[in-house]
Amino acid sequence: MNHVWGLFSHPAQEIQSIRRENESVSHHYLHHVLLMAAIPVICAFIGTTQIGWRFGAEHDVRLTFASALALAALFYVLMLAGVALMGRIIWWMARHYLHRPSLGRCCVFAGYVATPLFLSGIVALYPLVWLCALAGAVALLYTGYLLYIGVPAFLTISREEGLSFSSSTLAIGVLVLEILLALTVMLWGYGYRWF
Repeated sequence: MNHVWGLFSHPAQEIQSIRRENESVSHHYLHHVLLMAAIPVICAFIGTTQIGWRFGAEHDVRLTFASALALAALFYVLMLAGVALMGRIIWWMARHYLHRPSLGRCCVFAGYVATPLFLSGIVALYPLVWLCALAGAVALLYTGYLLYIGVPAFLTISREEGLSFSSSTLAIGVLVLEILLALTVMLWGYGYRWF
């Protein structure tokens, strides 16, 4: 958790610090990803059970405690799997580089780069679709920025190569994010009918 503030206040230096550490995937998940991924889950749970989703001028759709709990658990697992998937994608894309990091280090890097997306989940306390979409878009922009400044240092490649690698990774990441968002909307928006 000590890197969270640094990723926002001085991201280039913080990514260098992350790179120098030899953090294991289990340590990273226990001390960062599991906690950060809980933020949008807990906020969405509270927002959907206490306030309810608002879809335009329609009435609020509130979930029951049991259905929100089941959906929150599924949402949590999807986010953890998304971080692991992006780590594997970064590792696979780096296969031709001389200083290819291990799969574990790629998962750690993906977890830190996803930090803005996790923090944007705070707005789910008041679950307005447009507000959640706006916060997600801003978080995605900052995540892209972290990729652009982090990939050259992480892979020890030139900025030009890093730009190409980051663009490809971001495009795949956006696709993964869109799939997760679609599943999230289906789960949180329509899940009350299934549970």
